[in-house]
Amino acid sequence: MKINTAIRHASGIALLGSTLLAGQAQAAGDSECIAPAKPGGGYDLTCRLAANGLLETGLIDEPMMVTYMPGGIGAVAYNHVNGVRTDDPDLIVAASTGAAVNLALGKFGQYDADEVRWLGALGVDYGAIVVNADAPWQSLDELMADLKDHPGEIAFGAGGTVGSQDWMKAALTAKSGDINPRDLRYVAFEGGGEALAALLGDHIQVFTGDLSELKSQLESGKIRVLAALSEERMGGPYAEIPTAAEQGYDVQWPIWRGYYMGPEVSDAAYDEWTQRMQALAGNDEFAKLRDARGLFPMSRFGDDFDSYVKDQVADFKTLAEEVGLK
Repeated sequence: MKINTAIRHASGIALLGSTLLAGQAQAAGDSECIAPAKPGGGYDLTCRLAANGLLETGLIDEPMMVTYMPGGIGAVAYNHVNGVRTDDPDLIVAASTGAAVNLALGKFGQYDADEVRWLGALGVDYGAIVVNADAPWQSLDELMADLKDHPGEIAFGAGGTVGSQDWMKAALTAKSGDINPRDLRYVAFEGGGEALAALLGDHIQVFTGDLSELKSQLESGKIRVLAALSEERMGGPYAEIPTAAEQGYDVQWPIWRGYYMGPEVSDAAYDEWTQRMQALAGNDEFAKLRDARGLFPMSRFGDDFDSYVKDQVADFKTLAEEVGLK
């Protein structure tokens, strides 16, 4: 499959980015968060998480400005920061696991994951392998055994095309069971809600969703979650869901909500933001804000987070090459 590059001319992107930036401030103050999408989506949530949390906990004195810069699934903002605002000490940009996937697929044009300073993540969701409550599989082992024998007869579905985050969950799970991801039968939907409806209607057999979107369905008893793609079991309503790892499948899919800064930001500014984010993550009031948005705790900041993202992008590149996406 040929992946079209989202960005062809960095100079044009920089000009477009600066045009989009003008006049879209949402609040006064020195600090700013760019959401690389239209209002209302996951990147907006990520910027608001920082803006509201930092202000309400007193870690910033003035409201943080939130700017919307849609385009290229994050590529416009990434190119803008690298081309125009390389050393802005007051600017952070929202990012996620989806940005890491797009970087791995070359969708950010001439820039790769090494071009920015990855700051940290304030929350995370986790992927999940979900089947209908009346499905024949009681465990991930049982599903994988059938998948190995008849990979083309079991339809996976999720909100995204081949190469998307949700497809990556299915591909990595298959790969962990020595099944070629190319052999998977995958159905793409517009969003997770549509894919979940297809699962409940028996139009697909497996849904690769996220834990946070499954809470109401768990309570209804209409689905069975065979595995959480997390490092360890989550608490609350997810406590009885085993991880893939504890069932013998080395696959994790954290959907982190984090931030990066320009490549030439000073060490002093970067360290100050790192300490500020660490303080916010440990604040009890912030924990309530994070939980209200359906996110779980994640504590990776500074150099630890920078290495984490770059390693993740490298892993995605390897997978993409193995399944013919690059």
